Amino acid sequence: MLHSEKNRVVEIDIDRILPNPAQPRRFFDEQEMENLSQSIRVSGLIQPLLVRHVAGGYELVAGERRLRACKLAGMKTVSCIVSDCSADASAVMAMTENLQRQDLGMFEEAEGIRRLIETWHVTQEEAAYRLGKSQSAVANKLRLLRLGEEERKKIIAAGLTERHARALLRIDDKALRMRSLSVVIDRRYNVRQTDEYVLKLIASEETGKQHQTLIIKDVRIFLNTISHAVETMKQSGISAQTLKSETEEYIECIVRIPKAQATAGGKKPA
Repeated sequence: MLHSEKNRVVEIDIDRILPNPAQPRRFFDEQEMENLSQSIRVSGLIQPLLVRHVAGGYELVAGERRLRACKLAGMKTVSCIVSDCSADASAVMAMTENLQRQDLGMFEEAEGIRRLIETWHVTQEEAAYRLGKSQSAVANKLRLLRLGEEERKKIIAAGLTERHARALLRIDDKALRMRSLSVVIDRRYNVRQTDEYVLKLIASEETGKQHQTLIIKDVRIFLNTISHAVETMKQSGISAQTLKSETEEYIECIVRIPKAQATAGGKKPA
């Protein structure tokens, strides 16, 4: 970086400004960008961009929306303040600028917070303090990252809220959660209806598991009854045997009684 550029407003060729690789924002409202672009055409760029010098040009630190709007406005050069910050500091500035705007998408914000935690090498609690958020708010944001890419796209496309997403996260099974998401979208459930639907679904799943457990317990009772009957035969002098085996599909139980004893009324042959 040229010493004469540091902390001064300079005009830089817009094509020499590279995007910030740590930029958390992935979606930009077209109408909003057009409005900002029109404002810049009329009044100029009031707030300069913040950039840092890198090999081959400059890298944007803060001002992604303004840079895009300037390009839409057809500007060839743009006013910038050149900083000597590091790549890590640049990532932090890009994230905090967007967080302060409060209009990041839920998943953009969650990904941004995750990257900051990795950049700062801090705990969720420390990150929450630095971002001016509660620890529970940060934890809830990060939980959203449990949703897969396809789920996130469906949620965004359907215009569902963060509360919708958190309700669906109560479903641990990914396949079931995806099916449930489709139901919520198709039926246009609001947050309350989504909460009720998910709770009923979970309750139904738990009932099914309990029923399955009861069946297994009943089978064990039946097997114990067989074992008890065989033991009673042995006590009566019948040389009965129980052979048990188990596969992935079956539990087999074979009772063997000597034919001679069975036809002799239970008495051993002389």
